Amino acid sequence: MKFTIGRRIGLGFIVFIFFTTIAFVLTILTLKESKKRTDLVVGEVTPSVAALTELNLLLQRSHTDISKWFYNKSFSDIDFRIELKSIIEKEYPLKKEELKNLSKNWNTASKEQLQNIFIRIETLFKVYKNEIMNKLQATESYEDISVYFPIRLQFEDSELSIKTIYKKLNQLIESEQKMAEDVKTEMFKSFNFLRRFVILLGILLIVGGILIAIFTARSITVPVQKLKNLLQQMSLGMLPKERISPRKDEIGDMQKALNNLVQSLNQTTKFAEETGSGNFNAEHNPLSKDDVLGFALIKMRDNLAENERSLEKKVAERTEEVVRKKEEIEEKNKELVAVYKQVTDSIHYAKRLQDAILPTTDFIKESLPNSFVFYKPKDIVSGDFYWMHKRNNTTYFAAIDCTGHGVPGAFMSLIGYNVLKDITTHSNAITPAEMMNKMRDGVITALQADTGVNDAKDGMDMTLCSINFDTLELNYAAAFNPLLIVREGELTEYKADKFPIGNYIGEKKPFKNTTIPLKKGDQIYIFSDGYADQFGGDKGKKFMIGDFKKLLLDISQLPTNQQHKQLETTFTTWKGHLEQVDDILIIGVKI
Repeated sequence: MKFTIGRRIGLGFIVFIFFTTIAFVLTILTLKESKKRTDLVVGEVTPSVAALTELNLLLQRSHTDISKWFYNKSFSDIDFRIELKSIIEKEYPLKKEELKNLSKNWNTASKEQLQNIFIRIETLFKVYKNEIMNKLQATESYEDISVYFPIRLQFEDSELSIKTIYKKLNQLIESEQKMAEDVKTEMFKSFNFLRRFVILLGILLIVGGILIAIFTARSITVPVQKLKNLLQQMSLGMLPKERISPRKDEIGDMQKALNNLVQSLNQTTKFAEETGSGNFNAEHNPLSKDDVLGFALIKMRDNLAENERSLEKKVAERTEEVVRKKEEIEEKNKELVAVYKQVTDSIHYAKRLQDAILPTTDFIKESLPNSFVFYKPKDIVSGDFYWMHKRNNTTYFAAIDCTGHGVPGAFMSLIGYNVLKDITTHSNAITPAEMMNKMRDGVITALQADTGVNDAKDGMDMTLCSINFDTLELNYAAAFNPLLIVREGELTEYKADKFPIGNYIGEKKPFKNTTIPLKKGDQIYIFSDGYADQFGGDKGKKFMIGDFKKLLLDISQLPTNQQHKQLETTFTTWKGHLEQVDDILIIGVKI
């Protein structure tokens, strides 16, 4: 039975309404199910927050146990020692593995923050095990100051580290909680909007379907007009691009015949175009056994394909090794970049530790109100450092230049700072010379304890001063680096002892203490040798100590803040494009 135009219109209307209704119902059901799944996905964040909170509690327990380990000398109470070992060796690895599994779907920033927290925790636990737990294994260890004092420094540093970890961990917990709430709110807004939109769309589709059905019934003449236009194009030698969908009615019989003819001609044309553009997998079915053009095109395709394969093989053979070498180089570059980043990150962290030992700006202003500190490390961390201490009405300050610069110099600076701190805390040394004698002994002991050898090259140059502002009396002692005083336009240099803080070849002598009466308006300078040793200028030579003294004399009448600015400007101009050769430290005090 022929599918007439009238039946087509009626059936089309029924099918359109049916499928529109089905689409509408399915969309509503899908939205409801999607909303349930969204609630489930968002709910999975809760275990992550709980696990982070448990990690926080675990850290608090470890902090409590390590504090007991450090302060409790008794070994009859071992519960907290057992618990701390269990936390480090068992509980933390399990919690870390749990968080790794839960964080697989986190964003990149949260993953990196979690990984950074793991690194800090593991670094902290290494300090607990290697520097505290392993070394405090008996009551005698608590009573041996040479053992207990270095451990105390490590314990104090760990207190700062765990505060940083608490802060970052709490930030991560807050971030995950906020992210979960934000995602949930936005998803609900989107689903509510989509639900209203689909309902409106469904109504529009139903109304549109009725209008389309009416329009289709009135448009029987349109396909007849299209059929006429296609026939006119073919009469002019053109292949029509427009195709007419086959219909099972009187008009459809004519459309089918025309479509078959156009399809055959288009197939031959498309095959020729694809073969010419290099697509040798194009298929073509000749119209008949006598289709000379069709078989000729197939033969041409096969010949071109063979030539293409031969050429590609030669090119591949010649470029294969180049590509392999390129991949090897790229892989090595990635490895180098990763190693460089790890080293740089570690040095930047060491800088924060080193900055923590320097006097604060407020302490400097309180101790030496009319002064400046010009401090310019060569690398990220420095071998130069400055130190200040106030005892009653006397202010102590020092400029210390450790052997080397960068990371080795920074380690020496930490040794020097710790020894100075121990002297001011646990000795009765008052004069700079007494303090430097004790400091030399402390540095020698520290280096022998760390390396097991007596290396005369390891040590530091130093100028240590004390000023009693009530009596205007200055005491100083110096190792290699002198003291300069500018008074009424004249510069006086006070010599230093020619042996360092540390091991050296020759007879061991005590440092000399010198007392100098001061006057109002005196300008005092102590410094390392970095500024004078800097290469620069038009000829790339050293600045030299003579020009450095002249520069200090020229700027001595300026306010201290302007002196600092002038030192910075002169150094930058002199250095130019050359590299800084050493750490630089200058301290100026105006009476």
